[in-house]
Amino acid sequence: MTVQKTLSILKPDVTRRNLTGKINAKIESAGLRIIAQKRLWLTRAQAEGFYAVHAERSFFNDLCEFMTTGPVVVQVLEGNDAVAAYRDIMGATNPANSAEGTIRKEFAESIEANSVHGSDSEENAANEIAYFFSQTEIVG
Repeated sequence: MTVQKTLSILKPDVTRRNLTGKINAKIESAGLRIIAQKRLWLTRAQAEGFYAVHAERSFFNDLCEFMTTGPVVVQVLEGNDAVAAYRDIMGATNPANSAEGTIRKEFAESIEANSVHGSDSEENAANEIAYFFSQTEIVG
């Protein structure tokens, strides 16, 4: 197993319902460490920049709109195969298709308000982490 870092975003539906602690407990109980964390209210420009890879997709505008409706919690997680491990803990994008015990099955309100974002590859994790954090903010 390889120790990796991955990005996690707890979305506005999580912060609005005060679920940050419950979701962090699930992350940590799954063996991932939170090695950086901050609460932000994304601007439209930040949301568009972060999700630029989806700019041509039909959901891009709604996603950016949703991500600016309230604060988010951005985090760097570390652990064995962290990218895959966190994606397993998150569950499917559509909470209706998520396995029992996953974050999205337990906490998501809808496919749009699906509570969390996680990097989908090591390369994207590195880029996404760098989007929100300087190296001095990551304390392993």
